[in-house]
Amino acid sequence: MTSSLTGLYLVTPDWDDTAQLLQVTEQALQGGVRLLQYRHKTAPAALQREQAVALQQLCRQYACPFVINDHLALCQELDADGVHVGATDAGVAQARRMLGPDKIVGASCYGDLELALAAQTDGASYVAFGGFYPSRVKRYPVTTPVTLLSEAAAQIHLPKVVIGGMTATNAAPLVQEGAQMVAAISSVYQAPDPQQAARQFAMLF
Repeated sequence: MTSSLTGLYLVTPDWDDTAQLLQVTEQALQGGVRLLQYRHKTAPAALQREQAVALQQLCRQYACPFVINDHLALCQELDADGVHVGATDAGVAQARRMLGPDKIVGASCYGDLELALAAQTDGASYVAFGGFYPSRVKRYPVTTPVTLLSEAAAQIHLPKVVIGGMTATNAAPLVQEGAQMVAAISSVYQAPDPQQAARQFAMLF
């Protein structure tokens, strides 16, 4: 499935309104989302499950892979397409053991090439670098240099995702440097026209 990991990687915002979440997500899917990650850090478990089930059904209608942030058990329960883990979550190796060889396992590597190399060794499907730019959603120091992508090219043989304040404009040089996917949240979900916003990202590829 890693061969299909190119293009816009949409990550959901912390919205409790499931109907609104589905409506905007569908508009974005119509614009060309290639991978969707369900991420809601503050939702109770029942809401997480409700939203994940609904989003997964929507993604299947559009033949878009669906992954879940952090929650391995929920990923297994729903037979989602995969999981995304961070440095403080269950590790890549554990996720790969639990989910088997065919699921997507993504890893947050921030600006750390060593983390990416370890994730690659442990069976990751892709590595995510960032933040590159200030983000309205995620709080992390903006320390990832664009040059990291060219440094990673020789050693990381997995799709590389870039995240952090992404717009279609500021993501363009990162794609030129070798990023296979651009992860976005606010620039799509808070856009006046989410379908067009997604399409602008898709056009980078």
